Amino acid sequence: MARVALVTGGTRGIGAAISEKLTAEGYTVAANYAGNDEAAKAFTDKTGIRTFKWSVADYDACKAGVAEVEAALGAVDVLVNNAGITRDGMFHKMTKDQWDAVIGTNLNGLFNMTHQVWIGMRERGFGRIVNISSINGQKGQMGQANYSAAKAGDLGFTKALAQEGAFKGVTVNAICPGYVATDMVMAVPEKVRDSIIAQIPVGRLGEPEDIARCVAFLASDDAGFITGATLTANGGQYLT
Repeated sequence: MARVALVTGGTRGIGAAISEKLTAEGYTVAANYAGNDEAAKAFTDKTGIRTFKWSVADYDACKAGVAEVEAALGAVDVLVNNAGITRDGMFHKMTKDQWDAVIGTNLNGLFNMTHQVWIGMRERGFGRIVNISSINGQKGQMGQANYSAAKAGDLGFTKALAQEGAFKGVTVNAICPGYVATDMVMAVPEKVRDSIIAQIPVGRLGEPEDIARCVAFLASDDAGFITGATLTANGGQYLT
């Protein structure tokens, strides 16, 4: 029987590429999304991948959503915590709502989602948690105190939980993408994009598929000896 993978934020951008790659690798994939029904329907029409709607910032919604996924597809073997938002602003102008929204989705969302599948993975002796952090969680970014804090927190969560899951066959790893050619990045002015690319030694933006391939590896049996790791995928822009 195919393993079940649940991808949060799994219908657009990097998440969509992850969902499609894991499907191609033989997983039964559930793609979570928070609000864009039109995009979710288009994604399912294109790929045949089932979508499930809830906000990862809401613990009770996560509990109900994972229960729905498992009732439909079976126990979750692979969880990809990809859902994320930005509410950028210089800190002296940042509102509490901007802070709370980003922390709620980008950091609390990892707890809310992982908590639903953790016990089952431990009991079955197998699990893969892959957390999508960010280059800006490693180096920080002006105007993103909320986002950088959340994404750095994702890395601490990964390292701590990896130590708890290792002897139960559950690995927990993180990926830190650099700048990727998603709709959000491609919408910025061309001059800004050019300035970003100029900082990337490989000379291009990442593609969503670059990150999806990293996820597929960390989810595989081949990665069973890797846990608590941070896989940096940024074209050489920031070296750790």
